[in-house]
Amino acid sequence: MPKIDIASLPVKTGSGYPGHRAAMVGDRRQVALGDPGGLTQFGANLVTLGPGALSSLRHWHEQQDEFLVVTAGVCTLIDDHGETELRPGDCAAFPAGDANGHHLVNNTDADASFVVVGTRTPNEVGYYSDEDMMVTVEGGTFNFTRKDGSALE
Repeated sequence: MPKIDIASLPVKTGSGYPGHRAAMVGDRRQVALGDPGGLTQFGANLVTLGPGALSSLRHWHEQQDEFLVVTAGVCTLIDDHGETELRPGDCAAFPAGDANGHHLVNNTDADASFVVVGTRTPNEVGYYSDEDMMVTVEGGTFNFTRKDGSALE
């Protein structure tokens, strides 16, 4: 089994959200783990949240499952059911089509990390629970609009 040298992989910082929403995420760092290993059916990423950072804006997917396991620090899962503290070894799962908007927040003064695994589909629609925003993904291109499909301000 080929070992993936995480330290040698590029780190993506911030988010791809449009406008003022990009800054809302804060100090989020992400390393793609599946791509260097040649995986094509699902994505796997190591995400590190600095103090106060968000994993994403609260969202859910029509077609893609998500699964995560906390590897270091403490993350707070915020979803439609409230807040749940997650520590190393704790897991969470988000089935495709379940409109339970979710994200992780680092409410501590130290970094926190988790590995997230998700389905890869060529096309997808995702919705943001606390914003009038949705994303449509077609062939790897992300298009952010209002939930009614109109342009964002």
